[in-house]
Amino acid sequence: MKSGHPNGANQGNAPPGFTLDEERKRLGYANPERTVHGVNTGIRLAPDRCRGLTGGDMENWTWGLSLIALTIIIHATGIAFMAILARRIRDRLQSEGARWHALTITIGLIGAVGLLLAVLHGIEAGIWATVCWWLGALRSPGEALLYSVDSITTRGASGLMLDRSWRMMGALEAADGMLLFGISTAFIFGLMQLYAPLIYREPPSH
Repeated sequence: MKSGHPNGANQGNAPPGFTLDEERKRLGYANPERTVHGVNTGIRLAPDRCRGLTGGDMENWTWGLSLIALTIIIHATGIAFMAILARRIRDRLQSEGARWHALTITIGLIGAVGLLLAVLHGIEAGIWATVCWWLGALRSPGEALLYSVDSITTRGASGLMLDRSWRMMGALEAADGMLLFGISTAFIFGLMQLYAPLIYREPPSH
């Protein structure tokens, strides 16, 4: 059956009753695939929301390094506040002599810190997802968030791929994830070292 498109262009995956142009508008793209002389080349272009951005090497590195810097600043700020609170709790426990009380507080504190760090990682993955979706590297916010969490944890098993022109962003997000999780791991280790003397100290002699 011949295509109903006036130029005879391939209708691709357009639903029945839709022309290729209508399908482009339905997906939110101004021209998702470049057409030359009525022939679909399959070259995907950026959506309207990021018109003017081509996904070149310089843009990949600029966006990627900027996001790495931003997320590390956010992470460091959150850890700094947690460190201040943890030090105040330690100073209060140091004046008490109950070893089991210090052990209970330490376990609870490390659990709370782990939860807060997970929230921080989630926020940072959300920032990457928002930018990737806005740049047109992924079609929907849901796909962008799944891909971002998958990349920042260096799991890499979601089956999603960034648009070809933005794939360097995925590698940079994975590098960012290794840095952020390394910072989190070091902080939890330092917290355990800070509280260990309170747990192993000898009870006061009467």
